[in-house]
Amino acid sequence: MSGLRELKKRQTRENISHNATRLFLERGFDKVTIAEVAAASQVAKMTVTNYFPRKEDLALDLHEVFVAAPAAAVRGRERGESALAALRRAFGDAVARRDAVIGFSGLPFARMIAESPALVARLREFHEEREHLLARELARETGAAPEELTPRIAAAQLGGALRVLFEETMRRTLDGQDHDEIAAALADAGQAAFGLLEPSLGDYAVRR
Repeated sequence: MSGLRELKKRQTRENISHNATRLFLERGFDKVTIAEVAAASQVAKMTVTNYFPRKEDLALDLHEVFVAAPAAAVRGRERGESALAALRRAFGDAVARRDAVIGFSGLPFARMIAESPALVARLREFHEEREHLLARELARETGAAPEELTPRIAAAQLGGALRVLFEETMRRTLDGQDHDEIAAALADAGQAAFGLLEPSLGDYAVRR
């Protein structure tokens, strides 16, 4: 029975997210209310807020994956691989997949975000959250004390590179470039961005 309940919850969540995205793309994020999303999804307004406490998260439904991805890449790095190398490899894989988590969203979705100050602000919070999570992971992996600066500084550098690359994906999307054009540009941009960090972080948090 628990498996059936979980399936039902997942289906309800996906239904709400699908209808919310459709309405946001049709009319703009700021012009759609939670009540309208609930009506389109044929659920109560409280059901929507139970699954999505913040309206912004209806549009940015990959919040948990987005925030966790860099820390997960570091945690899963191979023997002899540094945190920087793991993130470089993970980014290259995401480019090859045209992954929405690194910004491959398509023009209508990118425009919806760019035109909403609330979504732009929420994305900024996502970047900050994942930087903090990455810092905690780096501290755990290197045995650093909670008050040590090195994991936080490393996370700020790595997170900053990822943020700039995400913004570059969005910029190119808004300029009308297709996924293949963006992927080709990002492959080079990723190598350049992570290469700049190599002198300072190339030997940091290497898995022994």
